[in-house]
Amino acid sequence: QVQLAESGGGLVQAGGSLRLSCAASGSIFSITTMGWYRQAPGKQRDLVATITSGGDTYYSNLVKGRFTISRDNAKNTVYLQMNSLKPEDTAIYYCNAYSRGHYWGQGTQVTVSS
Repeated sequence: QVQLAESGGGLVQAGGSLRLSCAASGSIFSITTMGWYRQAPGKQRDLVATITSGGDTYYSNLVKGRFTISRDNAKNTVYLQMNSLKPEDTAIYYCNAYSRGHYWGQGTQVTVSS
């Protein structure tokens, strides 16, 4: 079992920045890919970015060039640096870890005002 605890969400004006953190605990030795997803009201949960244990990254076209995912394996933590935020980035952001199955955090709200 893997437990994920997110932090760092909040309210920010358009053009601003936020950094999300996700700390993993439990059976962390078997975690491979970690990532961030988001879900806006009335919409499906969509992939934002992922990072492998080796540091390979993938970004949604909607955030490429604005968001940066990083990972500190020593701290079992993944980060999402979000710059140049837009109102359409408003959503609940969920941390995800893959370890013989998908594990999810509880989500953290990001609200971008225009």
